[in-house]
Amino acid sequence: MKNDVKITKYHTSGQSEEVNTSTDGSVQIRGTHFTKDVNARTVFQDPVMCCQFLKGYSGIDIFRNIKPENIIDETKKYQAYLGITFESDTVNRIILDDIQDMPVYLVSLIEHKSKVDYDVTMQLLKYMVCIWTEYGKEKLARKEGNPANMDFVYPTIIPIVYYEGKEKWTVGLNLKDRISMSDMFPEYIPDFTYKLICNYNYTNDELLTKEDEISLFMMLNKVQTAEDMSAFLRLDDYKLNEILKKSPEHTLKIIADAMWSLCTKLGVSHEEAVDCVGKVLNRDMGYLFENIEKMDLQEERRRTREAREELEAVKEELEGTKEKLEVALKEIQALKNQLR
Repeated sequence: MKNDVKITKYHTSGQSEEVNTSTDGSVQIRGTHFTKDVNARTVFQDPVMCCQFLKGYSGIDIFRNIKPENIIDETKKYQAYLGITFESDTVNRIILDDIQDMPVYLVSLIEHKSKVDYDVTMQLLKYMVCIWTEYGKEKLARKEGNPANMDFVYPTIIPIVYYEGKEKWTVGLNLKDRISMSDMFPEYIPDFTYKLICNYNYTNDELLTKEDEISLFMMLNKVQTAEDMSAFLRLDDYKLNEILKKSPEHTLKIIADAMWSLCTKLGVSHEEAVDCVGKVLNRDMGYLFENIEKMDLQEERRRTREAREELEAVKEELEGTKEKLEVALKEIQALKNQLR
């Protein structure tokens, strides 16, 4: 059961606002709920930010003129068909203006772990087969086509993997890389490639030139070390503010969620974290982390490492004590047997 704590925050302007905090790491500011568990899946399900991503980072020509209204999130539909819920996958149906009768499907997998998943191609294939199968069933049910006929064609599916980890992506880009003897029997093995987009392949300056919310989100997700934070703090405040000034409310909420998540990850004080989220909501990121520069993130990391080492030492000591206790119990049992 969550325990909510309500506090009143007073600003230098003399205004005040109520902030509700919860033990699960979430917070309510001005009646809006923010969570530390925001991830890139939220972004791909948002038509505005997904549109920005496809136009700015996919490198696919047909997406150059795409609009948010062209994108329909169908993630729940296909995860229901598969009977599996993947926390980091999305499926979008895209209706192109000049090809109204044939949609394009986007399957996106988001890898935010430093350890890559080598089974992404098989996961993508499951979605692709599911989408094609359901497309054929729906067309047949509406009497708009029959998969058994020669002239029936299935829609294009573009698989994209968005990777946020710092480690090099070492997974093969083709399905055949996961099939044994694929080089001996290529004609019998289905194959496809996926588009890989790595967050850390872009510098902050490159991202900032895009001047959109998806790029700001990517910059926030890059902050994992003290060096990353220093690089972020050196960014042009004016350009960051310009991005927020034109943001619709629902995308502003995603950026605020990402900010709250970042503050939680960095161990920023609760008061400073609320300030940071409030500045995002006010569309003013100037002096965003006024006090965070004073934080010694390397020292915090050292303390965390030492705490983990101490915990491991205690575990080893307990394990040794447990073994000694088991030996003592066996000796006691042996003495009891001798006394009988």
